[in-house]
Amino acid sequence: MSSLLSCKRCMDNSEEQMLLIEERPDLSHSLDPRRCCSSKQDGLANSNCRKEERECQAPQESLDYLPSHSRVYKKWLQEKTYRTDWDRWMLMGLIGIGVGMLGFLTHQIIDYLIKLKWELVKNYLQNGNFHMTWICILGSGLAMIVVSSGLVVFFCPAGAPYGLPEVIGFLNGASIQHIFNVKTFLGTFVSCVLAVASGLFCGPEGPMIHLGATVGCGLSQFKSDTLGIQLPFFTRFWNSADKRNFITAGAGAGIASVFRAPVGGLLFTLEEVASFWDIRLAWQTFFCCLMAAFTTDLLSSSLSGFVYRGHFGFFKAEKRILFWVKNLLDMSVLAFVPTIFLGILGGLLGALFVSLNIKINKLRERFFSSIKKTSLRKTSKLLESVLVLGCTVTVTVYLPYFFSCTPVMSLRTLQLKNSSQIINPYEREISEYSCPSGTAWIGQDGVKYSNQTFNEATALLAENGKRGIMYLFKRGTHEEFGYTSLITALAFYFLLSCWTAGSAVASGLVIPMLYTGALYGRIVGLILVSIFGVQTNEQGAWIDPGLFAAVGAASFFSGVSRLTISLTVIMVEITNDVQSLLLVMLAVMVAKMIGDWFNMSMYSSLLKLKGIPYLDSEPLASHRRKRLNLELFFARDVMEPCVRVLHLRENIASLAQLIASTSHGGFPVVYKPKPDQVEVFLGTITRLELCMLLQHEAIFETETNHDSLSCCPLLYQKITVEKLPDPPQMTTLLNRYSTDPQYQQLFINLEPYINKSAVSVQAHFSLQRTYIIFRTLGLRHLTVVDLQNRVVGIITRKDLMSFQLEERLAHQLASQKRDSDEQPLD
Repeated sequence: MSSLLSCKRCMDNSEEQMLLIEERPDLSHSLDPRRCCSSKQDGLANSNCRKEERECQAPQESLDYLPSHSRVYKKWLQEKTYRTDWDRWMLMGLIGIGVGMLGFLTHQIIDYLIKLKWELVKNYLQNGNFHMTWICILGSGLAMIVVSSGLVVFFCPAGAPYGLPEVIGFLNGASIQHIFNVKTFLGTFVSCVLAVASGLFCGPEGPMIHLGATVGCGLSQFKSDTLGIQLPFFTRFWNSADKRNFITAGAGAGIASVFRAPVGGLLFTLEEVASFWDIRLAWQTFFCCLMAAFTTDLLSSSLSGFVYRGHFGFFKAEKRILFWVKNLLDMSVLAFVPTIFLGILGGLLGALFVSLNIKINKLRERFFSSIKKTSLRKTSKLLESVLVLGCTVTVTVYLPYFFSCTPVMSLRTLQLKNSSQIINPYEREISEYSCPSGTAWIGQDGVKYSNQTFNEATALLAENGKRGIMYLFKRGTHEEFGYTSLITALAFYFLLSCWTAGSAVASGLVIPMLYTGALYGRIVGLILVSIFGVQTNEQGAWIDPGLFAAVGAASFFSGVSRLTISLTVIMVEITNDVQSLLLVMLAVMVAKMIGDWFNMSMYSSLLKLKGIPYLDSEPLASHRRKRLNLELFFARDVMEPCVRVLHLRENIASLAQLIASTSHGGFPVVYKPKPDQVEVFLGTITRLELCMLLQHEAIFETETNHDSLSCCPLLYQKITVEKLPDPPQMTTLLNRYSTDPQYQQLFINLEPYINKSAVSVQAHFSLQRTYIIFRTLGLRHLTVVDLQNRVVGIITRKDLMSFQLEERLAHQLASQKRDSDEQPLD
């Protein structure tokens, strides 16, 4: 009988138990973020935090970026046409078109529902009946939010909203269950449009990135487990590397569609979303973003509220550019002084927003985890969303009551009084609130005048986010918004948007980030106007609240997300304001540096809170508040020394016992080059591949005929799956193999299925470079060998997490200190 399983350098049972939780089976459930802990304190608190962090990440499974380079894989590749990328480019175009149509539908449905909602209360507003206005707005909002939250809580498989952090984690190599499920896609789309239209302070951007990634996954794979569909098209893309590339392009297309910013979508994907990047993927993502933005613009050119308006294919600037700034201003070097102040303010407020939101989410999950009954816990999540909406609608409807009507007067109107140009007054619609309707007339100079008035608080709070930001960005409107309305809106919007983020609805943070920054940016601009007055000359035109509103929006966006390059390009694409490019760049850089002093970005904080094992581009580990240089440590310092290994031929009963009794995701395979030599490392094989092999008894062989069937292995397609098709059947099969005596005499030849290109490092290899190799190649297992190429340990994703590095290196430093203390002095 073949040797069972060897255990190299097993220290004790506790280390074996630690290894067992390193890699869970592929059938593990989604993580439960309620158990996560991110605070780091000394002593017992720090130990408890690391324990909870380990438990939170234990259910997570990792993914290999590259497919297993086995003999059956190479045979499968020989049947495919090499380096013909026409089908790849065609799929990128289809994904872009699909995401563009999705972005168009999202915008159209949201705008239509918002318009319909306020049309219901138009008469009540004109009559000053605020109570009926509140009842109608709250009633329509409740109908939307109950469906929105209910879909997330009861319909989506995970029971929680998925968004950008999950996409980032998946592309980094973490396997997250149900993230690209059809039910998740439908629930996220409907929940997103209803949540934004209901009146919550949120936007559709984050969910659109997730939806775009889902479209990229679905269209490239042409199969769905939920629908039971598996079409035989583009099968050569049924591997982890190509799948992640299409998901990356879909995520970029989501940004390009929702912002009409194709270059910004590409750079956002490069800077924040993707962990694996090359120039070919950059070109293909660029094409995908181009098609997404073009499709959205083409459909929006003639359709508004699902009604054909004509001019199909004519791209008007005010429609295509999201927050179009018409009047560009000449810059002065003096403008850099308030810009630096806005950058500092953006970094401080951004760090505060991240910290406050994470605390709210921890408190929320702690409360929900205390509710043991599942149905009651889900209902509580829905009721919290209702409570958030109730507070938001109350502020939106009743707060403007305390503000008087303000005349619509802009600097541009004053400048054109003696010209023949006719000025159309702003269409304020909802923001007129209870103000009397204005009249318009044409003066003797040919200019159209108006005594139209509006309510400042309503314009800032009741309007949808897109229109409110347009008001704040407008140039030449120096005194349209006063200090009181801006400060009040800033306080309420900051707190309510922070509370909304993380509730049981699919919502995004981009609109709240832009809106909050635009509010305090306009306040700074108003202070400058109060000091220097309204400047109409060319040298002082830069003193404009609208200009600093845009700079403030960029600074707060950067303070929360810590984006730089992509954010700068996105701000230029959504405003068309190239003149303020240097100001935006400066504000973004300062905000990022200030924010990094206090905490991580919002997306990194959410990854940690949700327990997603994300590997940063650079390893971070500290000991006693000092940064550790990982070049001074070795791979053996963090590896798991207790390793279960397999041989080229394994007994069926022993293999079944191994799979049933452990939860490892993969195993090193060893062999003897010559009978008198030691066993050396050959490659690896995953748990899923072993399970699929055990389902085919035709490849089993006896001890005497082990060469008869080795030339006819299973096809690559039959052993390469993302999850087991029937887990209960597999459990029954393993029990039968383990107990039936006949399988004690049967063996399986693993040689055709071994990944012989599996990466290994020697035990004395630099830990810093080990981390870089693991992350850059997108590995799932990294085998550690000695100088004779014998397996001495294994490294998985969780071994390289910051808390795990700190814990193990602390033991190593303590051991070194003890050795130095015990060494006798000469």
